[in-house]
Amino acid sequence: MSEIQIHTDQLQVVPALLGGFIFILGLCSLIVKERLYLSETLLATIFGIAIGPYALNWIDPSDWSSDEKALSQEFSRYALAIKVMIAGVTLPKKYFMREWKSMGMLLLPVMSVMWLIGSAIVKFTFNISFLHALAIGACMAPTDLVLANGILKGIFAESHVPRHLRNVLTAESGANDGLGYLMLFLALYLMRMPGGQAIGTWFYATWGYKILLSIGIGIVAGFIARKALRYAEAAGWVDKESFLSASITLALLLAGVCRIIGTDDILCCFVAANSFTWDDWFRVETKDKGLQETLISLISLSFFIYFGTIIPWSAYTSTNMLNPWRIVVAIILMMCLRRLPAIVLSYKFIPAIRTWQEALFAGWFGPIGVSAIFYSVEAIKQLEEKEHSNGGRVKDIVYPIICAIVFGSVIVHGVTVPLVLMGKRVKTTLSASASSIWNQSNRRMSVRSLSGQRRSRKLDRGDSQSFMPGISAVSTADKRGLSFYTSSPPEPDYNNDLRNTDTNNTEAVCINIGDNNAEAVGVNLRSSTAEVAFNDTLVSEDNGLYIAGQSGAPPSLPERVVIADKNVDAK
Repeated sequence: MSEIQIHTDQLQVVPALLGGFIFILGLCSLIVKERLYLSETLLATIFGIAIGPYALNWIDPSDWSSDEKALSQEFSRYALAIKVMIAGVTLPKKYFMREWKSMGMLLLPVMSVMWLIGSAIVKFTFNISFLHALAIGACMAPTDLVLANGILKGIFAESHVPRHLRNVLTAESGANDGLGYLMLFLALYLMRMPGGQAIGTWFYATWGYKILLSIGIGIVAGFIARKALRYAEAAGWVDKESFLSASITLALLLAGVCRIIGTDDILCCFVAANSFTWDDWFRVETKDKGLQETLISLISLSFFIYFGTIIPWSAYTSTNMLNPWRIVVAIILMMCLRRLPAIVLSYKFIPAIRTWQEALFAGWFGPIGVSAIFYSVEAIKQLEEKEHSNGGRVKDIVYPIICAIVFGSVIVHGVTVPLVLMGKRVKTTLSASASSIWNQSNRRMSVRSLSGQRRSRKLDRGDSQSFMPGISAVSTADKRGLSFYTSSPPEPDYNNDLRNTDTNNTEAVCINIGDNNAEAVGVNLRSSTAEVAFNDTLVSEDNGLYIAGQSGAPPSLPERVVIADKNVDAK
């Protein structure tokens, strides 16, 4: 019997708990994400708290390393590096060139306002100097890409969030995760240097070395990697697995190199991702493969289980001014004031945010997460390493404050979608008759498949299904086509040619192609010029119908459209 041993050390316990949770969650993932709309990161954090040292005590990260905070920073560093790389790769080609105005507004004035408002909340809530509050507020200035993934991906996002809004929020989160260095180091330099010297050091050491150098490395590395991969793929040197993992390995390479030379690894990875997929080739080739999405999910779940185990609950006492009531007040003020007013007041100067409803969404869903943990540990490290840092209480309270705010963001943003949808269902139930009358009064738009042979299987069952914002579909007894309703555009003109409705006031574009030989209908209009593609369209299960995309301004029509391998001239 002595040969049979039970091992209960954490080296064996951690993979068992981690793998077991992810496997069980995977068994009911469709229910969690597509019916309950619950955030996986919220469930992972709760699970981490349950197995952590303050509950069941099955896992205690302080036993893994003599410096738990350094472990947290390295974990968050590589989680962010991989995530921003994948986010950059998924953006449309030349995205920053086309949306430079929107990104400039979000990354400069809006992010600066978020930093200042967050710092003011910290100052008045925890009774510290504004300069010290600036260092803590800088950690919360970036919007977190890992947490935002639950809002910007999946069935809810595809059904309720326009693609242009998802793209701009993804791009903002990926870029500002690396720009947090600017705010943090300005506050740290001002603590230990005179004003003029601090500003000068900030410009050459932070702007020059950390930011501009990382951007340059990212551009060059992404360009070389793209050319090298295309050449290797054309020559038949690279297999499928290596091709799909190219962006991940590039992220690890750049994170390691930038870590060695001391520049901004997170920003470098995001810039490299945009350079890597500048011509859209890699994004199109890997779009439907699923490897990157799977890896992101595993990293997100793993990190937030870990995060649940490291929240320092014992730090929230009156002895260090971190009373629970102060923490709760800080979370509420951060969620309501840090980002929402800035976006709502400035959205008219952000072309990618087109309506006040989109501004409300973009303002509310700016979560605080992994990047905040990363920068809080960086602040502690800088204050401990530098003599005469004049950091006061910052190094003692920044980590507990950031962990509490992140936990609040996980809860608030994790339950927002279920609560909103629950409210909508209750409202729909109570006002079903009124909604019916209102829908009847809306202008009618039709898309007909003139082949008259095929219809979407879901609509054959008579289901009412929302395909894109502003459009609801209803089944019809007319076997020749389907009817769609929207309140904004005028009646389209159907004259056996390709036409589009005025899209100044709507996200919906209705298109009819009057060719009896056309097997499908659909054109994707995602920008000010028509882009003919079947990406981001509804495709019926039997390929009988395509319903097309979105545009913010009346697009120009292409001269020729290829539909289901049949050419239809545009009039």
